[in-house]
Amino acid sequence: MPGTDDIEALIEQMAKLPGLGPRSARRAVLHLIRKRAILLAPLARAMQTVADTARECVNCGNVGTADLCDICAQDSRANGELCVVEDVADLWAMERARVFKGRYHVLGGTLSALDAIGPDELRIPKLKERVATENIREVILALNATIDGQTTAHYIAEQLEAHVRLSSLAQGVPIGGELDYLDDGTISAAMRARKAL
Repeated sequence: MPGTDDIEALIEQMAKLPGLGPRSARRAVLHLIRKRAILLAPLARAMQTVADTARECVNCGNVGTADLCDICAQDSRANGELCVVEDVADLWAMERARVFKGRYHVLGGTLSALDAIGPDELRIPKLKERVATENIREVILALNATIDGQTTAHYIAEQLEAHVRLSSLAQGVPIGGELDYLDDGTISAAMRARKAL
């Protein structure tokens, strides 16, 4: 189609987003074009603003528009609790749940021998520094229940066990979950973490 190079370029860029393939990207772009006054133009302005202002928090690794993210900037969040997560999406999920009132530390991934990712490729040295300087009493390891996540949690626990109280999120049967639909690892973790009634 002549004259559609810009539109095709937009479709190609949209198709690179998680959860969007070429067909979904094409449908999304067509919808944006049809609603360009109320969707496309404001989206383009918002994306440009984020492109110009977004940065990583120098303290925790969260994403914001200032050197310190909103969470690290709140004195009330300096309560001695530090929740360690793999990436920013995990931090945002914890914040959505509104169950944690301390500060966070984003590792930027997990240890992985296969991918040559060691402690120095992650923000583990910065974590150790924060524990030593920020009056942290408890570190909560909220890492994914994968092999790499558990390996990373074990490594961090070894590094910090003499300096701070350590805990991790409970794992097992989710609320509303049916045993028949759960994988063996989840059932095993739930059995190990059982509690008295």
